[in-house]
Amino acid sequence: MLNDETITSIADELVEAGRTRTPVPRLTARYPDMTVEDSYKVQNLWRQRSEENGRRLAGRKIGLTSKAMQAATGITEPDYGIIFDDMVLENGCTVKWDQYTHPRIEVELAFVLNKDIDGPNANLFDVLNATEYVVPALEILDSRIEMEGRTIVDTISDNAAMGAMVVGGNPVRPHDVDLRWVSAILYKNQTVEETGVAAGVLNHPGAGVYWLANKIAAHGDGLKAGEIILAGSFTRPMWVYEGDTVFADYGPLGTVTCRFE
Repeated sequence: MLNDETITSIADELVEAGRTRTPVPRLTARYPDMTVEDSYKVQNLWRQRSEENGRRLAGRKIGLTSKAMQAATGITEPDYGIIFDDMVLENGCTVKWDQYTHPRIEVELAFVLNKDIDGPNANLFDVLNATEYVVPALEILDSRIEMEGRTIVDTISDNAAMGAMVVGGNPVRPHDVDLRWVSAILYKNQTVEETGVAAGVLNHPGAGVYWLANKIAAHGDGLKAGEIILAGSFTRPMWVYEGDTVFADYGPLGTVTCRFE
């Protein structure tokens, strides 16, 4: 495990990397003994630094929950990160491509809570009872750490690669639709690039939400009413470039789109 001085140094390095849009060298190449516990300490300190700079917590993201994402990254366990209010974008927005480093898009569902969810014994029924509505969302992945060869330790330190999210479509009550069978078609520039079904996320997209509540309970934390929880991708990440238009069709749940320039 790393000492506190090193944890602080890495967190400050990542804050600066986010400001300058210049990724830092891979952490696991420089600190081969760095652990998952170390990486969450880095993430937590990065969060503190961000809040000190005026950013406000809006929710959490869960990553690497589907076989598609695990196969794409070579990582076999979920992770989580922080969503700040300035990361939540409106449907149809135009996004500055160079605001992000190596941006990619994922197709997800977001859970908006109206009750707290506390672990360590939270389950799917707790999630459904605490959810006001579920809404389609695109996640924009970002990278403050060089990508080649990165492990889950690097990814967690990098706020689980969270860049931003675009919320759109038709919000639905969790009991009004079989969330396992929500599907999406992901287009880039009018061409279908990916398709997926929400059951690909741990067999139910709500499963990641209670996994997260139980995970953070060990640190005295919980999910709070009013938070938006990005539940994990059910497609592989799709690279985007300047000039690309992204469009996701969720059928009865509507569409969500953004353009990069």
